[in-house]
Amino acid sequence: MKKIIFLLPLLSLMSCYNVEHNFKDFKTGKFKFDYTVNGVKKTTLFERNDSIEIETYEGKTDTSRIRWVSDCEYILRKIHPKNIEEKKVINMKILTTSKNSYTFEFGIVGSDAKQRGTVFKISGSR
Repeated sequence: MKKIIFLLPLLSLMSCYNVEHNFKDFKTGKFKFDYTVNGVKKTTLFERNDSIEIETYEGKTDTSRIRWVSDCEYILRKIHPKNIEEKKVINMKILTTSKNSYTFEFGIVGSDAKQRGTVFKISGSR
């Protein structure tokens, strides 16, 4: 009984905490993704509209088609893949959002391996 009395106020406090998800705010715009590879910081810049994502990484530009599965999930397919690896389709899922960023999970479609990252919006419609 004492446990129930303790848990009731705790549960009511948790129910008041509402995580805001503004997925639609991140469907279009210009974005920046910083990450580290072998101890070296790398940056990818990309611009996205409803159907196309143009990515610039280490001076190279690549374009992918976007197919939105839901407000928070989309599929990326490179328009001009240069090898078998680039032909693989990538699933992107936005997990959480804040005012100017979102945390996402991504992986090759059909693979259980997933990675996470945080993207920052640098401009675009809100």
